[in-house]
Amino acid sequence: MATPSVAAEPVRSGVRGRVRAIRLGTWLTLPVLAVGLVLPFFLDDFWISTLVFVLIGAIGGLGLNVLTGYTGQVSLGQAFFLGVGAYTAAVLGQDHGVNALLWIPAAGLVAALLGGLIGPTALRLRGLYLAIVTIGLVFIGQHIFVNLESVSGGSQGRAIPQPAFLGLDFSSDQNSILGIGFNRDGLYYYLSLFILALAMIFVRNLTRTRTGRALQAVRDREVAAALMGVDLARAKVGAFVISSFLAGVAGALYGAFLTHVDPLQFNLLLSIQYVAIIIVGGVGTVWGALLGAIFIEGLQPVLERYSDSIPLLQHSAGEGGIAVGDATDIIFGVLIVLFLVVEPRGLIGIGARARALAIRTRVARSRQAASGLEEKA
Repeated sequence: MATPSVAAEPVRSGVRGRVRAIRLGTWLTLPVLAVGLVLPFFLDDFWISTLVFVLIGAIGGLGLNVLTGYTGQVSLGQAFFLGVGAYTAAVLGQDHGVNALLWIPAAGLVAALLGGLIGPTALRLRGLYLAIVTIGLVFIGQHIFVNLESVSGGSQGRAIPQPAFLGLDFSSDQNSILGIGFNRDGLYYYLSLFILALAMIFVRNLTRTRTGRALQAVRDREVAAALMGVDLARAKVGAFVISSFLAGVAGALYGAFLTHVDPLQFNLLLSIQYVAIIIVGGVGTVWGALLGAIFIEGLQPVLERYSDSIPLLQHSAGEGGIAVGDATDIIFGVLIVLFLVVEPRGLIGIGARARALAIRTRVARSRQAASGLEEKA
C-alpha cells in the first residue's frame, strides 16, 4: 500500500504544474499588455484603425470560443448578435441619448437576452443540426433588420452614435489624456483594448471555476457530463448567454467605429469570419481569439493597402486579377481547411509544438553534455 506522502505526490505535482502555468501566463501577459499600451505611439492611422478592427474581432471571437471552443456548440449565428448589439447602441445612444457607459454594456445585455432565448435549441440539437439553425438565425435577423426601419433604418442603414464620456469625445481628433493628445482611432483602440482585457480575464477565470469545468465536460463527453451531475441545460444556455453578450458588445463597438451600418453587413460571411478567427487562433483558448483576429481582421486592410505590390490582385476597377474582397474570402477558406487538417489547435497549437520541440532539444543537448563529461571522467 502506498504511503500517504507517495499518494499525495501526484496531487502536489499537479498543483505545482498549474502554478507554473499561471506564472508563465502572467509573465507572458505583462509584456504583451505593455506592448499593447505603447503600440499606437509608433504606428500611423492606418495601422491603428486596423488594430481597432482586430481588437473588436477578438472580443466577438472570444465569445464564440466560449460557445464553440469550451462548450462544443457549433454556431454560425455570431453575425446576428453583432447586429443586435450595433442597433441597440443606435437606439439607446442616438434615439434616447443614453451615455456610452450604459449603451455599450446594454448592447451586450440585449444580445445576451436573445441568446438566452435561443439557447434552449441547443438542448435538442447539436453539431451540424445546431449549425444549420444558427445559419437560419442570421437570415431571419437580416430580414428583421431590413424591415424594422424604425430601429435599423431599413436597407439604407443608419448612423451609430459616437461614445462621449469622462471628457472624451470619440467623434473628435482633439482629445487629451494627461497632456497626451489622442485622435479618434487612438481612443477606440484603448477602449477596445480595455474591454478585451476585461473579457479575457473573465473567460480565463471562468475556465478555472466549477462552471467552466462543466462547460468543458459538456464539450468532451455530454452523456458522461450528465451522469456526473452537470446540468446540461444550464451549461449550454449559459454558454449562449456569455457568447451573445460579448458579441453584442463587439457589435456596438464595430458599429460605432464605422459610424454607419446596414443590415447586409451582418451576413453569413461575417459569421464564417468569426469561425475562422477561432480556428486559426486556437479553439478553446483565451489567446486564440486575439491571434486569430490579427490574421483574419487584419488581412483585407493589408491586402487593400499593398495591392499594388502583390501579383494577381486587381489593383483597381476594370483591371485583370482577383479583387481584394474575393482574395480575402479565398484565403479565409484555405486557412480554415489548412488548420483543421494540419493543426486543429490553431496558432496556439503551433506555439505549443514549438515549445515542446525546444524543450526536447534542450533535454537532448543536456544529456549529450552529461554523456561527454562521463566519458572524459
